[in-house]
Amino acid sequence: MGQQILLLIQILFPVAAGCLFFTAPFRKGRRAGTVFLFTVLLLETVFAGAGAIMDTTSVELFCITPEIRLILCNDGLSGLFCVLSSFVFLTVGVYCTGYFAGTEKKERFYGFYLITLGVLQGVGMSGNLVSFYLFYEWMTFMTVPFVLHNCTRESVRAARKYLFYSVTGATLVLAGIFLLAGNAEGLRFGAGTLNPEVKEGQVFAAAVLLILGFGTKAGCFPMHGWLPTAHPAAPAPASAVLSGVITKTGVLGLIRSIYGIIGTGFLVGTPVQTLFLSLSLVTVLMGSMLAYKEKVLKKRLAYSTVSQVSYILFGLALMTPAGFSAALLHLVFHSVIKSALFLFAGILIHKTGKERANELRGLGKQLPVTFLCVTFASLALVGIPPASGFVSKWYLALGALSAPVGFFSYLGPAVLLVSALLTAGYLFMIPADGFFPGKEYSPERPEIKEATPSMLLPLIVFSAAAVLFGIFSSPFCEIVTKIGTEMLRL
Repeated sequence: MGQQILLLIQILFPVAAGCLFFTAPFRKGRRAGTVFLFTVLLLETVFAGAGAIMDTTSVELFCITPEIRLILCNDGLSGLFCVLSSFVFLTVGVYCTGYFAGTEKKERFYGFYLITLGVLQGVGMSGNLVSFYLFYEWMTFMTVPFVLHNCTRESVRAARKYLFYSVTGATLVLAGIFLLAGNAEGLRFGAGTLNPEVKEGQVFAAAVLLILGFGTKAGCFPMHGWLPTAHPAAPAPASAVLSGVITKTGVLGLIRSIYGIIGTGFLVGTPVQTLFLSLSLVTVLMGSMLAYKEKVLKKRLAYSTVSQVSYILFGLALMTPAGFSAALLHLVFHSVIKSALFLFAGILIHKTGKERANELRGLGKQLPVTFLCVTFASLALVGIPPASGFVSKWYLALGALSAPVGFFSYLGPAVLLVSALLTAGYLFMIPADGFFPGKEYSPERPEIKEATPSMLLPLIVFSAAAVLFGIFSSPFCEIVTKIGTEMLRL
């Protein structure tokens, strides 16, 4: 009973705390709201950690019909996702207190921020596809205010586009659920839970719809258009969690449906797998090329997210234990790396008002800690050893070379290598211009100081994690291997 209560607390505690920001009088205090936010985030991280290490348990929330039940269940994958999302939200939450200091409407942002964290715990701990879909949709509506926060004409347009893409993707997912419902009793998550007698055509169609639908949130081609529009309009903390965590819910949806219900054995060698591999590699290359050409910094980072999240999708599309483990590794490592990069962009905009990547020359001498952090994060995302990005991309390449996927075994690593070179091109120029502007450069700007500790410390934490997670990657490899064994029943 105690374990079941903990599952509910993980969801209800941050949701209730977030609602208080819209009603409680203390929220208008200068420090009370900050202390309350940090306390809730810290406790939620503790709850998520406790839930991750306890024995597997489940709780049925309520029954809609005998076949449709809302169920929570914790397993290795839910523990990983819930701890990761709590860690990212806690660290970015500290950054929020400095970023929004002295601004209006910060309590509104904090409220939606905490509610979103609670909903994400529900997404992670959903025990069947119906439960997942309900939390997934709730999360979409709770994150629209992130994009809309500044209430400018640009942010309104971006929020509409984000909502349109999200609803379209969710509609595709719902259609896939309808097709699966008659072929998988209860839509429970396991390692392939299809009925003995299934209609292959319906299952294949459902798989395609789920790939396209969940791929929308993950930024996969052709449903990636919301990312480069939403990120420039949203505040930097919102961009960090959108890229670091929210896009990963699409990945989680694909794992739960493709691996947990349909089963990889049903799809290996079929046109569905070919489509999945093709879309992921097209997105990897396309996102890197668009990021390389883009001059607006946050938009460049958004295109980078389009590319890097599809590294994860490529690992999943291999449908092998090695590919699955490598995909989960990159899911974790990309979350901390991209969070660091968006916090860096937020500090630059906050301190200098500069939003374009070609306007940063010489700033490294005035903001040395900030630019040193982005250097480490860039090294990790490109995949320079021993940083974390190198480890996950190494295993992705090995997984592709050993997978029985025909020419994709060689095309995949080649595309990943080209993407890494493009990533180096669009990221390394940022610290290079910052620290080495050239002899012809003559600064004509007033002195700029480093950001406040509340903004700088989260950037340092994420940047350090981007490197240290690679140096000490063995625990992560063990965790994802265990989850892979659990998901694939090897």
